[in-house]
Amino acid sequence: MTEPLIRAAGGVLWRPADAAADATEAEPGVEVAVVHRPRYDDWSLPKGKLAPGEPEVEGAVREVLEETGYRVRIGRALGETRYMKAVAGVERLKVVHWWAMRAETGAFAPNDEIDDMRWLSLDAASAILTRESDRVVLERFAHGPGATRTVLLVRHGSAGSASSWTGDDARRPLDDAGWGQADGLARLLARFDIAEIVSADVDRCVQSVSPLADAVGVEIRQDSVLSEEGYPGRELEAVALIRAVGSPTRDAVACSQGTVIPDLLSRIAEHDARVVPDSLPCQKGSVWALTFSDGRVLEMAYIPPPDEAAELAISAI
Repeated sequence: MTEPLIRAAGGVLWRPADAAADATEAEPGVEVAVVHRPRYDDWSLPKGKLAPGEPEVEGAVREVLEETGYRVRIGRALGETRYMKAVAGVERLKVVHWWAMRAETGAFAPNDEIDDMRWLSLDAASAILTRESDRVVLERFAHGPGATRTVLLVRHGSAGSASSWTGDDARRPLDDAGWGQADGLARLLARFDIAEIVSADVDRCVQSVSPLADAVGVEIRQDSVLSEEGYPGRELEAVALIRAVGSPTRDAVACSQGTVIPDLLSRIAEHDARVVPDSLPCQKGSVWALTFSDGRVLEMAYIPPPDEAAELAISAI
């Protein structure tokens, strides 16, 4: 019998190199945080196991806060690392999902799990890290831009059966499960630095991002090009919208429908010479996190619906 895998998440916590309070001169580049775990007597990137059903993004933010004391802005996905870990004498696969995270506010305080934290240059951090898999993640971070913009492409939540709805389908609302997904999306996506929210002019799309809009204080702009009715024949206009939404350094959310999102993703990826997966999952209430730099997509990460977080899988392309 196969032992269940260990789900974990973490982050490369970074800041501009001249952000240190005791810096004597502005040094180009960035510093990253490494932590010392007395239980293992090792130096690591901040990470930890997820609670049952906890989404990887939320777990990564929680673990970084608990281990370093810093609140963060989430950046690009950094993929996953896999290795075997002995638990009670049994080898189990541990899968850790990673994100780049810019330090916003906070300060480190020693605790039972972490007794020391250091801000180091990329080279110094790589030299001190104990585990090779952590160095692999640091390399991924080092070979990409620190400052990026994320567009979070959301499929609306559950809205009952179209066949049982007798009115205008564009006015079909979220059902109870869909509202639960909308609340879960608000908790998840509020971790990003949201500057703009745009939605298809369909009630269930607008409702899916309305709790998030309330949480972050951003009005929802409606655009028919993201709807199933408005998208055909205007595909390039929709692509241009996704590329432009938000600001050069702040994130955005766009809510659309199931027949639109896979084609939209394929067009963006193919134009920017990214590998398009054989399948582009698009469950109701799910999110594709698209990381942009200089107008081009660097990574595409799939986040399943909040109610299916236990099976979350991030695909960094």
